[in-house]
Amino acid sequence: MSNATNDQNNIGPTTGTSHTEFGQSVESRAQVLDATTTSQAEIEPLNVYRLRPIAQAHDPRWDNSPYQGEVVVAARTTGDARIVAAERELDFMEVDSAPAEGVTTSDASAFRSEKLYTVIELEHGRTDLTRGVLEGNIAVDTIKPVQV
Repeated sequence: MSNATNDQNNIGPTTGTSHTEFGQSVESRAQVLDATTTSQAEIEPLNVYRLRPIAQAHDPRWDNSPYQGEVVVAARTTGDARIVAAERELDFMEVDSAPAEGVTTSDASAFRSEKLYTVIELEHGRTDLTRGVLEGNIAVDTIKPVQV
């Protein structure tokens, strides 16, 4: 149930809204662009990022996600770089496993954790790249099946 109120005397934003514009962030525009099918591809400037592991080898966080090493990706932002790397891992729907929460295991990827990986920008505004992994091997055996 929403906590927004509007007494019908005040025309305008309710108390449950902010002054931001929906869909104006870089991520929102990128999602709209990804969802739009066009016959003519637009040139999109991408940045090159290196995802480097920063946690020690004995860190217990590695128990949840295996070590993948350094990965170089072409992405829109640092957050998108984490998503690009995580998308290469296997999702639970492809094996006999179930996620702990939600309907996907991509949020549990080590690449999404700022405690395990840092993101370093290497190049900015390249138009000759396609969004994806450029260097590094990402294993797909990141999920353990429920029956062994």
